[in-house]
Amino acid sequence: MPVGVRQLSVLGEFKPFGLIAEALDGKPSDTSTDDYDYFLFDQEIARQREDSSDNDASASALSDRRDHELFIRGNRIIWSIGARVFKRFTLPSSVIKACWCRMGDNPEALLCVLQLDSLTIYNTSGEVVSIPLPGSITSIWSLPFGLLLQQGAEGNLLKHGPFPYSSPSLGSRDIIRNRRETGHSPHNNYSFLSAYDQLLKGESSSMSSHLILKDLLEEPQSIYIEERGKLNIMRDFDERTIWTSDLIPLMASYNKVKMQHSVWVAEVINSSLEVENSSLSATVPTGVLPKRFSFHRIWQGKGAHTAASKVFLATDDDSAPIICFLFLEQKKLLSLRLQTVEINNEILYDVKPDMSWSIPAIAAAPVIVTRPSVKVGLLPYTDIIVLAPESILILYSGKQCLCRYLLPSCLGIGNPSCNLGFSKATSISHDLKIVGLADAVEARINVKVNNRMIFRCALHRSPSSSLANDSITAMAEGLSPSFYNHFLVLLWGDSESSRLSEANPTVDSEWSSFCDAIMQMCKKSSVVSQETAESSWEFLLNSKFHKNYCKINNMIGLSSGVALDRTGLDSLISNIDGTKSSEKSFHFDLLMESLDSLHAVYESLKMDNLRRRDLELLAILLCNIAKFLGEECYLDHYVRDFPALCKTVKMGINCLSSKAPFNLFRWLENCLQHGCTSDKTNNLPLVVCKDGSSVVSWARKIVSFYSLLCDAKIIGNKLSSGVSCNIASGSSSSNEELTVLAMVGEKFGLKELDSLPSGVSLPLRHALDKCRESPPADWPAAAYVLIGREDLALSCLARSCKFKELETQTNMNLVSMSTPYMLHLHPVTIPSTISDTVGLESTKFEDTDSIDGSMADGMENIFSSCTQLRYGRDLRLNEVRRLLCSARPVAIQTSANPSASDQDLQQAQLWQLAQRTTALPLGRGAFTLATIYTLLTEVNLDPSIRNIQELKSWPEFHNAVAAGLRLAPLQGKVSRTWIIYNRPEEPNAVHAGLLLALGLHGFLRVLTITDTYQYFSQEHEATTVGLMLGLAASYRGTMQPSISKCLYVHIPYRHPSSFPELELPTLLQTAALMSVGLLFEGSAHPQTMQTLLGEIGRRSGGDNVLEREGYAVSAGFSLGLVALGRGEEALGFMDTLVDRLFHYIGGKEIRNERSLLLAASVDEHNRVTGQMMDGTTVNVDVTAPGAMIALALMFLKSESEVIVSRLTIPQTHFDLQYVRPDFIMLRVIARNLIMWGRIHPSKDWIQSQIPEIIKSGVKGLRDDTMDIDEMDAETIVQAYVNIVAGACISLGLRFAGTKDANAQELLYEYAAYFLNEIKPVSTTNRSTFPKGLSQYVDRGTLEICLHLIVLSLSVVMAGSGHLQTFRLLRFLRNRSSVDGHANYGIQMAVSVAIGFLFLGGGTRTFSTSNSSIAALLITLYPRLPTGPNDNRCHLQAFRHLYVLATEARWLQTVDVDTGLPVYAPLEVTIKETEHYSETSFCEITPCILPERSILKTVRVCGPRYWPQVIELVPENKPWWSFGDRNDPFHSGILHVKRKVGACSYVDDPIGCQSLLSRAMHKVFGLTSLRAGYTGNNSNNGSAAVTVDQLVSTFSSDPSLIAFAQLCCDLSWNSRSDIDFQEFCLQVLFECISKDRPALLQVYLSLYTTIGSLAQQVSNSNLLVGDSLSVSSLKLALSYNEAVMTGRLTTSRGSIVQSVFLGSLWKQVEELLNSAEQLKTDLCNYLNSGSWPNDGSFGVKSSTILSWYLQWFGVPAAPTVKTMVDKIKPMNTSLSPVPLLCLLLPGTHINAVEEINRFLLST
Repeated sequence: MPVGVRQLSVLGEFKPFGLIAEALDGKPSDTSTDDYDYFLFDQEIARQREDSSDNDASASALSDRRDHELFIRGNRIIWSIGARVFKRFTLPSSVIKACWCRMGDNPEALLCVLQLDSLTIYNTSGEVVSIPLPGSITSIWSLPFGLLLQQGAEGNLLKHGPFPYSSPSLGSRDIIRNRRETGHSPHNNYSFLSAYDQLLKGESSSMSSHLILKDLLEEPQSIYIEERGKLNIMRDFDERTIWTSDLIPLMASYNKVKMQHSVWVAEVINSSLEVENSSLSATVPTGVLPKRFSFHRIWQGKGAHTAASKVFLATDDDSAPIICFLFLEQKKLLSLRLQTVEINNEILYDVKPDMSWSIPAIAAAPVIVTRPSVKVGLLPYTDIIVLAPESILILYSGKQCLCRYLLPSCLGIGNPSCNLGFSKATSISHDLKIVGLADAVEARINVKVNNRMIFRCALHRSPSSSLANDSITAMAEGLSPSFYNHFLVLLWGDSESSRLSEANPTVDSEWSSFCDAIMQMCKKSSVVSQETAESSWEFLLNSKFHKNYCKINNMIGLSSGVALDRTGLDSLISNIDGTKSSEKSFHFDLLMESLDSLHAVYESLKMDNLRRRDLELLAILLCNIAKFLGEECYLDHYVRDFPALCKTVKMGINCLSSKAPFNLFRWLENCLQHGCTSDKTNNLPLVVCKDGSSVVSWARKIVSFYSLLCDAKIIGNKLSSGVSCNIASGSSSSNEELTVLAMVGEKFGLKELDSLPSGVSLPLRHALDKCRESPPADWPAAAYVLIGREDLALSCLARSCKFKELETQTNMNLVSMSTPYMLHLHPVTIPSTISDTVGLESTKFEDTDSIDGSMADGMENIFSSCTQLRYGRDLRLNEVRRLLCSARPVAIQTSANPSASDQDLQQAQLWQLAQRTTALPLGRGAFTLATIYTLLTEVNLDPSIRNIQELKSWPEFHNAVAAGLRLAPLQGKVSRTWIIYNRPEEPNAVHAGLLLALGLHGFLRVLTITDTYQYFSQEHEATTVGLMLGLAASYRGTMQPSISKCLYVHIPYRHPSSFPELELPTLLQTAALMSVGLLFEGSAHPQTMQTLLGEIGRRSGGDNVLEREGYAVSAGFSLGLVALGRGEEALGFMDTLVDRLFHYIGGKEIRNERSLLLAASVDEHNRVTGQMMDGTTVNVDVTAPGAMIALALMFLKSESEVIVSRLTIPQTHFDLQYVRPDFIMLRVIARNLIMWGRIHPSKDWIQSQIPEIIKSGVKGLRDDTMDIDEMDAETIVQAYVNIVAGACISLGLRFAGTKDANAQELLYEYAAYFLNEIKPVSTTNRSTFPKGLSQYVDRGTLEICLHLIVLSLSVVMAGSGHLQTFRLLRFLRNRSSVDGHANYGIQMAVSVAIGFLFLGGGTRTFSTSNSSIAALLITLYPRLPTGPNDNRCHLQAFRHLYVLATEARWLQTVDVDTGLPVYAPLEVTIKETEHYSETSFCEITPCILPERSILKTVRVCGPRYWPQVIELVPENKPWWSFGDRNDPFHSGILHVKRKVGACSYVDDPIGCQSLLSRAMHKVFGLTSLRAGYTGNNSNNGSAAVTVDQLVSTFSSDPSLIAFAQLCCDLSWNSRSDIDFQEFCLQVLFECISKDRPALLQVYLSLYTTIGSLAQQVSNSNLLVGDSLSVSSLKLALSYNEAVMTGRLTTSRGSIVQSVFLGSLWKQVEELLNSAEQLKTDLCNYLNSGSWPNDGSFGVKSSTILSWYLQWFGVPAAPTVKTMVDKIKPMNTSLSPVPLLCLLLPGTHINAVEEINRFLLST
């Protein structure tokens, strides 16, 4: 009989999709067809290796099962998938060749495109690398470890130089890159290069004909060939590569001159081989030399005039790889068999000379048809489709011819029923002939026919029946090759199984075809026909092919039962009756192996609830095979599972074989009872233990999880139970944690868990439940989802990926682990601001004057869901917004008939209000700091200030700064184009302010030098100031040379003498000095320090001599910044520097005058300008503040006694007269900043700052007996208030942003004291402070000191919105001019203080790092401006530098299920310091955390949320920046997961609702449940709330809510079963109160199992046709026993109530005892192995019998019989029961007694 014939499934007419894409793009499509090229490839090629998580869009596109196509025309490449374009590539020059390749260890696939002089490499996400090449590269090929480049042999080689090193297109970059790669000194590098040069010098013949590129950062290397133990560079330019494999290191080449083909293996060079030119290894140290590769020839074949037209890899019928050459001239396909040997994890390939054969062919291609999911090592199992010379299409598996393929007949007639979408006009001739094959991908191929049409055809659609597919794959994996090939011939060849070959077979027909093939094997082995008519088997034995096959097999030495020649056939026929007939035993073994393989599939399917139907079909087939083989035990096994089979199968007790089938349920049970290492668990089927087995991987996974749970050891990648298991990375300290990691590694998610039988899933759910409370911190996100901790999963994801990828990552990666009905995780990146404000009535801010009632005041973005949580229902933020709003007119009340004096009064009032309004932007900037999260497309940055012209320039500047500070772009940076786009035509203060704001946020790094120059060239004062400060802040501490040049241009005294004279306003010079300090911050750069020191003492020669104090202060700050905290370092010039600073302060004890003069003269430079010195006298009024500030910052936190002892506070009357009072304040601040650790928030400490003379002087003010001069009194009081204010500022800086309660109380007390002194309010004299200061000191001084204290208070409480402080500030703001000197500076202080108190809307606070303290000191500098344009003592722009001190230590908790911010209690632990021991305190989120330097742990605590601990190492570092990957708080968002059964704190603040039990029983008292049905079901008040409404308040789990609606709803009258509803309510309560919603299904499954068993016993109808539920139930009880005995450890007991499981056991036993017929049936079964078979009642009886046998673990009847026969001879008087128990260890004692009764006691 000829081989089987099948039809091709025609998928459609083929045309490259690139042509269609070009037409759609509108590109002119040329009519000539030769100018484009394309190739189709499988999506696996472009996917990442071990691509476990499809974490981005491209990966998801690559998981498409459609053909991928690369279409190349000219310089354009189109990559399409199916019928859509995926990516387009356009290159600079036309494409010579493109191929996919993987480099080295990089898992990503790269698209390598060869052009004339370069190689362009793309990765799948579109990143591109271009590598220049010598022009001699003619072709590229992919190898497993890199890209093979083929060089041309023409003379052009010398023109380009021998090697890419000397290629002119390589710049210095590449040489540098090489030096970096080698990691050695330039000297070594030189020898490395020169060694290569030596190697490469000389005639061109020494050049390598092949190069390998194995890394994108390395140069291509020469390839060596191994000849006679020596390595020579491969120089044979005639050896043209015609094929390489990208999976195994093979290359095929053709030599035109020698007319021979060769196959080469690529290997890493072994160091023991001699390299031809040893100078290389001599001069270069080992380790520097890159890995080198050699080719080693394993086969050569001569006599071909042209190169093989096609070379490919396939698989032989015994799974060995073969390499095939298609020779068109000889019309044959030559196949060489590769031999592989594995030594030390290296695979060696070889070809033996006699291992080749030929098949006639004019076209051939590798296809994956017969074993679609099987891999042989790295290679897929590949068949060969061959077009024979007579246009016959034949499928081969190795040498084995399987079947013939025909085109469908409808193609010939042009039959429209083919439904291929061809147009009617397409005329298809009737006699189509196949003339060619192309583009094979998996089982799809292009078939060319003789009318020039091409059809895309599928050779074999994988069976749509998953059961047939699984069974075939199991045979492929489980049978030995010779058996499997025999099966393949039957499956593919015979006409009876032709249903598999139909174009669109149905599922059932596929399965029946498979069964036919199996049954044919049974028939063949039972009857070998006696007739002379040839059977198909004989036909095969007679064939020429068979004789060749025998020869080959004998050569290879296969002991194959098939290798019989014709001569042996006669003896075979004569020997038919003898059972030892080799053919019969061949079939017998084949069937036995098939039975084992299919039995493994059967046991695997038992573990899947969704494949019960498949299980039944497979049971029927297996029964037939087992019956045929006489395997009674197997037969019994299947009948027990499906008792209905007993009708068709006659059972007996005379077993031919005693082989017991593998029972997976029993195995799992033994594992739980005795652990994984016992003897009972080592009988796993081979196919389950086999590596890479795909079809029974379901069973393998479950076996591996149980093994790990029960103490299996891990040996390599296998467990001690014999199965392999992938375990995800992560730490584990218990078996349960290891099991969870294994579930993640095997991608076994909640969906898979739900499809297991409930008893099987219980131990795994137990493991998940145990790990849920406190899982390790280093687990992958999928593991957290698996245990139900989505909060930790999102935190883990945020750590592992960039912010913008979060969304896709989450959805792609975690869906596999989550249940299908679980809500998708949507991470909350930023609390939305616009959507949150909708509907928040309390945040409406009405503007009475505007027409539409709405307004833009720059603060509309402050309200969000988290500020809503933070401030609850109070209106603090609205009040702040009202106080800081400068966008609405202020109304002034006037008297009805104004007089002249009234008008003056109004004028004064108006002026005061105008000043107050202009001061507001400074506070508003702090209040709205970084509150707009936006993509910068269009931001309105112009809230208006309505005021008079002379007030305008600086207030406008501040207003623009405030507007700019709001920005916190989502992408983390501002684009240059956006800044340039916002630049106005005419420079103005608004844009200047915006530049400063952007700079303070660090966004000005995007500006180029030319942009900076364009700004400076506008010569606009404010713009220049804003830009300089902004650039310096952006480049803070970097010493960027280009920026420092820009700044020094604005400091004229530093210009060289040849420089042209520049008239620069002092304002610009002042700003430039401060900018230099910021740029060089902390560098202690000596030259800069010398320069700045000189500038402190320099007389300003600018336009405004009055501003020189501001200039000196700026120079002092700058000097302090440059040497910030580094004064103690022994720099050579530091002593001189310090002496000079003390000289500027006016210290009386000058130590070394000569050195000072010397330093001064050196410093004079070339320009002699009037120094503020005459001899050694200095204008101390100008220089002292700057010098003090410089010392304070230089020695910040240094605790330097030496410096503090020289910075004295006046102790005598004379000293008091000598030092200005405001300088005393600066001295106090400077001393305290140096003695940082001694600042203490107590009155005593402040008192300790005040010298005795002042203390006693102030005390004596009220004492009339003291004779004190009026002048002296005034001096003393002035000193007193300044010292106190200075001490308060020191406190403010020391406790900045800490919300320290002691500091807050102390500062508040002093503020109240000063306020009382200005205008007595409270009469009660509780405080011990001196009274009556206002008599001796002017009102202005007191006001300034008061406001400085208040500012310090708001610095301590920054971001907290502290209510008491806020009330004080509001009071101060509302004082009218009558009440106080409310000048601009004081209004500014109040405004800034309000801003600080609500910094960033309450989300930010201050840090106490050195640079933060410096920035705060600049902002708080205690000389307040007198008017809006006053820059005399301190440039107003500097007041914004507080931004540099802010940190977003804000933390809000987001509920992972709802995505909404929620309250959650945190326990924060801070490390011990000198003031206190290690402390833990409670915070409620949203909150501000302590600084990083003291923060140890943050723990989510409280009963309503799952616990979570974040452990930190306290470090003196700034807080993490936005989007930082290492930030443990993910930019201020901590995801928390609410426990089921608890309400959130918003819904239930005091916890009265979360007592679920109370609520449940209140609404549905179980007594009222029955009563509700007895009455008329009247809805009384208590039942108005439905269960699902109640549940939905506690849990967002959709499965719980659906369950409540369906099973617990009392209004559901149709359900008469009240017991069931009661059970549902109790289970719902159990699952909610213990937060185990997944157990609902387990409880229900167990309950309904028992219910249906009970009905079956009492009813005559058949309800349950199998006993699988009993096995599952039994496993659940084993789990319970394991928990009770402590084999499975747990902190919270069994996850299912053990009482419930115990009651199930009792119920089953009672049911089995109550069945009447059971004892008789059992007796018959044990005696004769027969099952009851009397009609339908017999099926019911046999079902109950099967339950009994499964429940009590009775072995098969033949086994019992054998054991009983062993015991019978021992005629002892003792009971045989103990012996039976020993012999039948898994059998329950009840059953043992029955066996004794029926078989032994008779």
